[in-house]
Amino acid sequence: MRTEDVLAAIATGLWRWENASGTVTLDGEAARLLGLPEEPVTLTESATRARFHPIDWNEIDGIVNLALAEETLAEARLRVVDESGRVLRTVRVRARPTVTSPAEGEQDYELVGTVQAVIEPRPGTTVERTSLTGDWRRSREAFLLDAGRALAEARSTAEVLRVAASLSMPGFSPDGLAVYGVSGERLTIIGHHGHAPEDSAPFEGMTVDTDYPAAEVVRTGRAIYLPTPEAYADRYPATWRYVEHFGRHSWAFLPLIVAGRTLGTWMAAFKHRVAFSPDERSVLTTVARMLAQALARAGVAETERELSLGLQRTMMPTLGPEIPGMTVAARYVPTGGGLQVGGDWYDMIPLPGGTARSEGRWGGRFALVIGDVQGHDVRAAGLMGQLRIALRAYASEGHRPDAVLSRASRFLAGLQHYPGRDGGTLPGTLPGGGPRTDAGAAAMDEWYSVAGPRFATCLYLEVDPENGTLDIARAGHPDPVIRTADGTAFIRQTEGGLPLGIEADSDYPTTRLVLGPGETLMLCTDGLIETGGHDLATGWTRLRPVLEQDSGESLEKLADALIQAVHGPTSHYTTGPLADRREDDIALLLLSRDLAPARLGGGIPRRTALTVAQAEPERIAGVRRQLRELLHDWRDEEQIDSAELMVSEMITNVLVHTDGDALLVAEARGELGDRRLRVEVADTSDELPHRRRPGELASSGRGLVLMEVLADAWGVDPRGEGKSIWFELYECGGTEPEASS
Repeated sequence: MRTEDVLAAIATGLWRWENASGTVTLDGEAARLLGLPEEPVTLTESATRARFHPIDWNEIDGIVNLALAEETLAEARLRVVDESGRVLRTVRVRARPTVTSPAEGEQDYELVGTVQAVIEPRPGTTVERTSLTGDWRRSREAFLLDAGRALAEARSTAEVLRVAASLSMPGFSPDGLAVYGVSGERLTIIGHHGHAPEDSAPFEGMTVDTDYPAAEVVRTGRAIYLPTPEAYADRYPATWRYVEHFGRHSWAFLPLIVAGRTLGTWMAAFKHRVAFSPDERSVLTTVARMLAQALARAGVAETERELSLGLQRTMMPTLGPEIPGMTVAARYVPTGGGLQVGGDWYDMIPLPGGTARSEGRWGGRFALVIGDVQGHDVRAAGLMGQLRIALRAYASEGHRPDAVLSRASRFLAGLQHYPGRDGGTLPGTLPGGGPRTDAGAAAMDEWYSVAGPRFATCLYLEVDPENGTLDIARAGHPDPVIRTADGTAFIRQTEGGLPLGIEADSDYPTTRLVLGPGETLMLCTDGLIETGGHDLATGWTRLRPVLEQDSGESLEKLADALIQAVHGPTSHYTTGPLADRREDDIALLLLSRDLAPARLGGGIPRRTALTVAQAEPERIAGVRRQLRELLHDWRDEEQIDSAELMVSEMITNVLVHTDGDALLVAEARGELGDRRLRVEVADTSDELPHRRRPGELASSGRGLVLMEVLADAWGVDPRGEGKSIWFELYECGGTEPEASS
C-alpha cells in the first residue's frame, strides 16, 4: 500500500511551498480539502491565499518565521473558504521549513508538510478547547496589551518580577517562574515565583556551560521547550534530579535579549501539559521580549538611583554632634528627574574657637549654610559641590558672614569666567581655540547661552548657642522664617545682596537676630515654597499653618510635616496658581533654641527686633508687614492698623531728626484675647521729642498727637546713650491685662 493511499484514507494531503518561486504544490487529497478538484495541482501564492480566511492567512508569516528561527515544526489551524467567502471546513496545516539559499537579506525557504481536516464537534457535545480559535486570538491580543503596559510601568527589578508573576496567559498560565541573569561565567537568580526560597539553592552559581536549559539558552540565545517530563529527563539528565520533585509537566526557557545581547533566561513552568504550539510559543516569545526590555530599563533606573544616592551621601553633610541648648534638623528631597541630584544643598560648619567637643557635643559657635545653584542637572550638582567646599574653607578661616559670601561670589564668578566679545581667545571648551573670529564668537555665544553662567542663592548664618545670637548674610535667597515660642510663624526680613556669581565683587550686609528660648528658625530653598505651582505668597500661605499647628512637637516631626505638605497626599489639594511651574529640589534646615525651664509671667512672649538704617528708609514698609504678621491673630483689626501707623511715625522721626539708625523691638505677651503689645524704637540721639502744634497745612509734627490718640499707653525713656520711645496696646480694649500688670 502506498503512503499516499494511507494519507488519503485518513483525509490527510501533502503540500509543498517554495518561497523563491512563490508556488504551492498540492496532491489530490490536499486539493480536495482546499475546495478544488481532487487532483494534483500547482497554485500561485495568491491563488492559495484566496482559499483561506484572510485573518488566518495573516498569521502564517509569523508562524513560519518563528519555526525558521527555532528550527521547529510550523503548525496552524486555517479556515478554508469558497469564492463567496463562506467557510467550508477547518484544516490543520503542519510543515517543516528548510532554508534553501541562506543569502544576505531575505532568505529563501521551502516548506513540506501535511494538511488534514479537523473534525468539528456535533452540536451539544463538550470538547477540549483548541489553542487556535478566534476567541483565543482576541484573548491573546488583550493579554499582550495588558502585559506590555504593566511591564512598561514597572520602575524597579522587584516591580518587574511582581508583574511577571501576576501574568495570566490565556489558556496556559505558568505556576512557576524564574528569571536568571549572567554574572561573568555564572548564572544568577534575579527572582523566582512559585518556589520556596530553599528550592533555588541547587541552581545558584551554576556556570553557563552546565547541562541545564537556562544555561544553554544563555549560550545559544535560542528558546528551549520541554513539553513533557520525559523530554526534560532525556535531554538534561544531569539536572533532572533537581527538578523532578517540583511536580511540573512542561517547561519553557526563553532568552532575554536586548539590543542583540542575551542578558539572561526566563523560565516558565507548568503543572499541566502544554504542547507549545506556534501560537503559544509566539505569546511566550513576545512576553520574554517585553520582560527583557523592562528588566533592562529597571536596571538603568536602579543604577541611576544608586548613583544619585551616592552623590547625595557624598554631597549632603551630616549635622554633626549635639549642640547644648539647641536642636537642628535637616531634609533634602530631590525632584526625581535626571540623576535626582540638583544644585540645592545645606551644611553645618564648626567655626574657629567653637570646635571643642566633649562627650559628642559642640562647645561653641557654628555656621549654618543653605543654598541653591541655578539649574537641575549634573553641572549644577558639580558647581554646588565646589561652592560648598569653598564656603566651608572660608568659614573655617574665621571670616565673618559678609566676608564669607563675598569670597564665595568671587570664587563662583571665577569658575565661569567668559571673556565676552571684546577680544581674547575662546576657552578650551571649543575645539581648536585660537584667535577670536565672528564665527567663533557666534559659537561661543551659543555655548554660553546654553551652558553658562550659573548663579547661586545662599544664606549663611553664624550661631552663638550661648545667647542665641544669629548673624545672617543673604545672597538672593529667601528670607528666614521665625516661629515664636507661642507658635506664631512669620517671615523675618533680613538685608541681602546679589546671588553669588553674578558680580565678582559684591557686598553682603549682615543682619543680627536673637533666637529666643523656645523659638525656631526655618531656612529653606525655593523648592519648599514653590513646588506644586505656587509663588512666594501662596507657598507661604500653605506652609504657615504647618509651622503653627503644634509648637510643642519635635523638630524632626516638624521637618517631616513640612515635606509632607509639599509632597504628601494632601499637597494635591493645595495646588498653586502657576500650574506650569516645574518641580524643584528641596533643602530644609530647622534650628530651635530650647525653652527655658522657668517661664515669665503672662505666658510665652512673642517678640521681634530689627534695625532700620539711615540709608534704607524703604525698609519701613517691611517693618509694617512684619508687625502685621506678628499680630496676625490679634482680635481688633483697627488696633493693628494703629500699631502700623505709630511704628511708621516713630521710625520716620528717627531717620529724619537724628543721624543714627532706628532699633525696633516689638513684644506681645499674655493669653489670647487678653494680650499687651509693647513696641519700642530706640536711637542714639539725646534730643527728646516734644509736642508741637502743627498748622492745618503742616506736613509734620503730629507724631506725638497720634500716639496720644491711638495708644493705650506711651512714653519716652532716656538711656545712657540716646532714648527710647514706646507705646502699648491692650487687646482687651483699653484696660491693661492683669497678667502683665
